[in-house]
Amino acid sequence: RMTRPTTGIPIFQPSIDRAQILSLHELTFIDRRENVIFLGPAGVGKSHLAVSLAVTAAERGKRVYFSTLSDLVLSLVEAERLGKLRERLSFLKQPSLLVIDEIGYLPVTAGGTNLFFQVINARYERSSMVLTSNKTFKEWGSIFGDPVAAAAMLDRLLHHCHIVNIKGNSYRLR
Repeated sequence: RMTRPTTGIPIFQPSIDRAQILSLHELTFIDRRENVIFLGPAGVGKSHLAVSLAVTAAERGKRVYFSTLSDLVLSLVEAERLGKLRERLSFLKQPSLLVIDEIGYLPVTAGGTNLFFQVINARYERSSMVLTSNKTFKEWGSIFGDPVAAAAMLDRLLHHCHIVNIKGNSYRLR
């Protein structure tokens, strides 16, 4: 079973701390402007947990925006091309919770890395983010093609952050 019937809160992955997931669903991390990062291989429930937090936040009246990293970067590149980057960054600063899924599945261009850094920097200590990645933090330099930019992103993201490492095999392959 993927969710607990009475609360809808995910409890399916035995490698994670159930108390930590229940605590995150209280959403106090949003009030404290902290981040959550789910790490683990494909298919272990990272996106499921991120969506669950997003839905819980929306149900409690919080503004939420969800995107994959590749779609977010494409929207930023397009906004920059149209001369509307400032407006796009302003829009992305507004939600109480920004969920960025699938960090590490596709490489990011140098321009995309710069634009994504601007999003992280704009939200730093102002509002919360939930991110999912199938890569360790050490591998983020290769994802973004720039170890210095990746380190600067991680410095801001991890400063106030709850990290959930998920181990195990893909549920899709069962």
